[in-house]
Amino acid sequence: MPGRTKAIFAALLVIGCVHAAPRPSPAISEDAPYLMVLGIAQDGGFPQAGCNREHCEPLWENPSARRHVASLAIIDPQSGERWLIDATPDFREQLRMLDREIPSASSQLLSGIFLTHAHVGHYAGLINLGREILGARGIPVHGMPRMRRFLESNGPWDQLVRLGNISLRPLEDGVTVRLNDRIRVTPIVVPHRDEYSETVGFVIEGGGRSAFYLPDIDKWERWSTPIEQVLARVDVAWLDGTFHRDGEIAGRSMAEIPHPFIEETLRRFATLPAKERAKVRFIHLNHTNPAMKAGSEARREIERAGCRVAEQGERFPLAQ
Repeated sequence: MPGRTKAIFAALLVIGCVHAAPRPSPAISEDAPYLMVLGIAQDGGFPQAGCNREHCEPLWENPSARRHVASLAIIDPQSGERWLIDATPDFREQLRMLDREIPSASSQLLSGIFLTHAHVGHYAGLINLGREILGARGIPVHGMPRMRRFLESNGPWDQLVRLGNISLRPLEDGVTVRLNDRIRVTPIVVPHRDEYSETVGFVIEGGGRSAFYLPDIDKWERWSTPIEQVLARVDVAWLDGTFHRDGEIAGRSMAEIPHPFIEETLRRFATLPAKERAKVRFIHLNHTNPAMKAGSEARREIERAGCRVAEQGERFPLAQ
């Protein structure tokens, strides 16, 4: 484990599912900072382009049942500040969700965007900030070194930089970024298919509570940090649930797109105390994942194991 990553985890203190109606979120005081899930699907959304199969077809006729690409909002109602983790292809709809939740208290559209990595479902929404659409001015976009170089060196993203639509801000593994006097974010590097950039998850802390957001990683055993160690130091963890099991995508080797299968994660966590398993909320589900459907055997399996599937619109308070 890199030294800074080890240090940040040592410093953290232990404190302390598609189509069903959202579960009640924990009570949030009027001015306490909180997190809000803006999407739970893999990069292609749900339904996915070109999918006319049984699990997708009804959603084309029922927009309210669709699910956006995975993204997390960090909200401080006291200051009116709003940050996004990842700018997805569903940026337009997710910004609207955010505006309905809490209109910005300033002239700035967003207080900032934190990028996990350079796979299209996680940065492609930046195009909405360009002059063809919003013509934003100086939106802070936080990224790791390769992520920033990717945006600076490849069109059309480099135009966002040149025109000042976005202002690139550095991230460093294990180094905490203070958003304001109440909220902190720390990037943690993880192994993934890093063709164009590093991949990170984020620890978000504020008001005595903390969360871990990790939509993409290769197999758990490829990461030098035991996921159980991270889980023990936060109050909730949104974890990569892209695929439920091997063979889910017919005619394609799943080794080409490695993720921890939900089945694997449940087996790994089986001996953990119930309170630890209850922290887990699977996110970034592919359209083929049977756990996307409430009431499915896959969903029941997750719930019997003491975990659950994230829900679009759920909120998590960062203050007790």
